[in-house]
Amino acid sequence: MNDDRSRSSLLVPPSTQEHIQGVLSAKVVLVMYGDYQCSRSADVYKMIKAIKQELNTCFGKDYLCFIFRHFPQAQIHPQAQRAAEAAVAAAVQGQFWLMNDTLFAHQQKLENGYLVEYANDLGLDIPQFLKELSKQVHIDRINEDIEGGIESGVTTTPALFINGIQYTEHWNTTDLMAAMIAASH
Repeated sequence: MNDDRSRSSLLVPPSTQEHIQGVLSAKVVLVMYGDYQCSRSADVYKMIKAIKQELNTCFGKDYLCFIFRHFPQAQIHPQAQRAAEAAVAAAVQGQFWLMNDTLFAHQQKLENGYLVEYANDLGLDIPQFLKELSKQVHIDRINEDIEGGIESGVTTTPALFINGIQYTEHWNTTDLMAAMIAASH
């Protein structure tokens, strides 16, 4: 483990105001900083979904709390910021996780027309969705995630924190699940 904890600690504590699956009192709280145009973010997100299902089966549904935070890297992924705004607009209408899944599944198609199509497929109120995107009403929310990530030492995506400590080991199911189980003891 890295001795310089200030560099590898999550400095913005998890809250119920975030995109959250599970309860904050879970034995393991996993925070992911992700970018919808980053293929590694998509791969890690899929891995987390599988691990979450496995841990829920083995230890119960309150074992793992998963929080997603936005960290669009606009300099290398020009559509990631807009996709993050679409996800937050969907969250306002109670459909964050379905939009999150859709955006990661269709990373090559994140232009505005596709975002509206995805919103429509999820049954969102399209006039409200379009208004929020055009007025960029969720930009501050996304910037808060980015700033919190930077404060916690995030420089690229994906970035994971298990119970407040940055995960820096191998990016595979076995090692990640073992790290989560170890963090629960």
